[in-house]
Amino acid sequence: MAEKIKIVGIIGSGFTGKQIAAHTALHDFIVKVYDITPTVLEDAKKYISGVLKRKNKTEAIQNVSYYSDIDEALEDVDLVVEAVPENLELKKIIFSQIDNSAPAHTIIGTNSSSYPVSKIESAVKRKDKLLNLHFYPPIPMTPMVDIMRGSETSEETFEIGKKWIEDIKCEPLVVKKECLGFVFNRVWHAVKKECLKIWEGGYADKETVDTAWKIFTGMKRGPFTSMDGIGLDVVYAVEMSYYNESGDPNDKPPDALKQMVENGDLGMKTGNGFYKYRRRK
Repeated sequence: MAEKIKIVGIIGSGFTGKQIAAHTALHDFIVKVYDITPTVLEDAKKYISGVLKRKNKTEAIQNVSYYSDIDEALEDVDLVVEAVPENLELKKIIFSQIDNSAPAHTIIGTNSSSYPVSKIESAVKRKDKLLNLHFYPPIPMTPMVDIMRGSETSEETFEIGKKWIEDIKCEPLVVKKECLGFVFNRVWHAVKKECLKIWEGGYADKETVDTAWKIFTGMKRGPFTSMDGIGLDVVYAVEMSYYNESGDPNDKPPDALKQMVENGDLGMKTGNGFYKYRRRK
């Protein structure tokens, strides 16, 4: 079944998209990377090439190509992973473009952090070839991927997707029944929500929360550092998706987090979030 996927398209080469592309290329797949923004695409090229060089896989650099035209990027792909911002309407637009341009056999996956692919499937005709494929950056540190079916996903599609996750040396986290947040991200949502409430309410400093988490779990990062790594814009969008789904005021993310996002304080990628960071040149 491994031979079913040879060429993988990544639509959106931002923080997570470029990591998915690099990790896929490391495991000898041909990768085609698309982004609408030239500077983001150039940054992805530098990142991916850097990863492959550091891993002594320089020969794999020639297996990665970059596109600003989505039709060219999708010309001969076997699997597409959509990794655009966490906006449902945007994802529907992208899925429709993929459906119209990609070959008939192509499987379409979404890296959405919270939306079940069933909420996007109305935008496509190939409803039997859709998957949730949610990665957890930084991927080398957390090599696991949520995999979940849509309402009409075929068993063949699911098994091919699961095998691909295994082929890139990640652990498939199989979701047996559709749910918002999938597997670990649902657990992570509960952690984020409570940590943010402690911070918002002034019950304890973020440093204290992070220290407690690291001591208890043995992990190198605490929840606030992890949120900075994900990107606070992504964190806010994901938390809002839970709130919009439940309507429960307890799920609404803090206004102070929204203000940080509006100010452009997005975490590691901007140099300032819950903590300050030295940005790489």
